Amino acid sequence: MNPDTQPARTEALTQDSLAGHALESAYSSLRSPFDAQPYLLIDLDAGTTCAPAQLRLLARWLEAQACPVIGIGSRTRGIGEACDLVLSDDAGLGGVIDNIVRAPLAAMTLVQVLRATTRMALARALSVESLAYSTLQAGPEFQRWSAANPPAPESIASDDGPAVLIERSEDRLQLRLNRPSSRNAMSVEMRDALVEAFELAAMDNSIAHVDVSALGACFSAGGALQEFGTAGDAASSHAVRSLRLPAATLLRCEAIVNVHVHGACIGSGIELPAFADRLTASPASFFQLPEIRFGLIPGAGGCISIPRRIGRQRTAYLALSARRINAATALDWGLVDEIVTTAD
Repeated sequence: MNPDTQPARTEALTQDSLAGHALESAYSSLRSPFDAQPYLLIDLDAGTTCAPAQLRLLARWLEAQACPVIGIGSRTRGIGEACDLVLSDDAGLGGVIDNIVRAPLAAMTLVQVLRATTRMALARALSVESLAYSTLQAGPEFQRWSAANPPAPESIASDDGPAVLIERSEDRLQLRLNRPSSRNAMSVEMRDALVEAFELAAMDNSIAHVDVSALGACFSAGGALQEFGTAGDAASSHAVRSLRLPAATLLRCEAIVNVHVHGACIGSGIELPAFADRLTASPASFFQLPEIRFGLIPGAGGCISIPRRIGRQRTAYLALSARRINAATALDWGLVDEIVTTAD
């Protein structure tokens, strides 16, 4: 489907028809990743609004669907709150559906993780995200992308000095990402350096402030794509993330962490900063979750950190559309706390 060609609203179910469909598929999903239409559309403006008693039953049924549930319309309360994402109109729907159709397994896994972790303790939720991410690494969608983009870790550009510059001034620790030549890609080297820095902040009670920023044109363009596919088997990949995930160590000191981002903040370049107690952005910053294009979901903590700031539905929209949002939108949604002008 071309992103400019919007699906007909006739594809969408009305609220009146939901109860009948729920009865027909009470013990199975109405749609699945194996269907030609691996998503469920609901026209929120058509039909009669669900009664409260019926709403509770239908909300549980929608949350059990093995596919993204997309609401379209202005009546966002009621059944709209049970949808995985809500769009006010058809604009942008084509791009979301394109990505779902190209990677239906990743799309299903994304919404299942977001549903499951909404009220879960953060550390446990990170484990759920990692397990899901590892499953998709072994799946056909990522394998297809990986075959077309073979690993080439030796091609990652580097710079002099450590991957993260660390400076201590009294009770303040300053961390600066120091791989501008690779747009501060979250390589294994960068990941390990951040883990060690956050472990230091968590263990040293004399550190009261941790300021994180980056050198170069942007904060971080996300995971080093040249390393994708080098992690070995999926189970070992999950084990590595369980031991060396920057988000997990940041959580141990998040109350004292302030992050300032600028330029591109893509994938892990926003997933990790979103855990900070305070997150500021330069006016020209932009944010994107592109993982669906690789047959994956956010795997650096983004399924946990970003919903905590902007909610489950907007997170699903970012991840399924893979669209960029600018700093003004990020501030309006609550993804960042303030837009500030600094000497980046």
